Amino acid sequence: MQPVEGLQEQIENGLRTTYARRLFKPFARAIVQYGLVQPHDRIAVCISGGKDSMLMAKLFQELKRHNKFEFGLEFLVMDPGYLPENRSLIEENAALLGIPVTIFETDIFESVYTIEKSPCYLCARMRRGHLYHKAQELGCNKIALGHHYDDVIETILMGMLYGGQVQSMLPKLKSTNFEGMELIRPMYFVREHDIISWKQAYGLRFLQCACKFTADAHSGIMDSKRQEVKELIRTLKRNNPQVEQNIFKSVENVNLATVLSYKDKNGIRHRFDEEDEEADEDEGNDGDTEE
Repeated sequence: MQPVEGLQEQIENGLRTTYARRLFKPFARAIVQYGLVQPHDRIAVCISGGKDSMLMAKLFQELKRHNKFEFGLEFLVMDPGYLPENRSLIEENAALLGIPVTIFETDIFESVYTIEKSPCYLCARMRRGHLYHKAQELGCNKIALGHHYDDVIETILMGMLYGGQVQSMLPKLKSTNFEGMELIRPMYFVREHDIISWKQAYGLRFLQCACKFTADAHSGIMDSKRQEVKELIRTLKRNNPQVEQNIFKSVENVNLATVLSYKDKNGIRHRFDEEDEEADEDEGNDGDTEE
C-alpha cells in the first residue's frame, strides 16, 4: 500500500485529470441540471462504506475546492451494527482518502434481523430516517446518497418487471417526514463501470454489503432480482448499444395520453374515466343559450 498522503494526492489529482470526464463532469452536470446544490446549503454526505458513497465524498470535496458559491459539507457515517472489521474498514478508508467523517451508531441490524417480510426495505427506510435526523441535528438541510446511473435504470426495470409499475429513482426528493429536508443524488449520471475503474486504478477495497442478511440463507432476494436485471440489460445491450440510454429516457418521455392510468396526489386516475368526464362536459356545453 502506498503512503496515505501520497495516495490521497494521487486520487485527488486523478479526479481533476484522468477521471475528470468520466466522474467529476457527470457529477457536476447532475448538480447543475437538477439544481441539487444551492448557495448556503449544508449537505450531509452519507457514506455507507461502499465504493459509490466514498467516491461521492471525494467528488464533493473537489466541488468544494472550486467554491463557486458558499455551501457546507458534513461527511456522515451511520453504523447500523457493523461487525468490528467492517467498521474498521470504513474508518481506514476515510483516513486513507482524507475524508473527515462523523460516525454515529444505531441498532438497525438488530431491529430488522428477525423480520421475514421485506427486511431490506424496512432497513433502508430506517437508515434514511436516522440519516435525516442526524443531519438535521448537525444543521444540514440536505442528505446526499450515492446512487448512480446504473442504479436508476435498474430501478426503472425492477419496478416494471417485479412491481408492476413505472417509476424512477428521482435525483432530488423533499422529505415528507422531516420538514425542510431534501434528499439529493448527485451521482445520477455517473456510470458504475467508471466507478469500478477508479477503485481498481488505486487498489482500493470497500465494503460490499455488511448486513447480517448477506451471510444468511434467507437473504439476497432483492440482490438477486437486481442481478437478474443487470444480466438482462447486458443481454439486451449486445443487440442494442443504446438500450441503457433508452431505459433512462423512457421516464423523461412519458406520454400520459397513451397510458391506461397514472397516479397523482389525488390517487389513481384512469385514462378512460377522464375521457368520459370530458365527454360529459362537452355535452353540457353545446353552445346553445336561451334568450
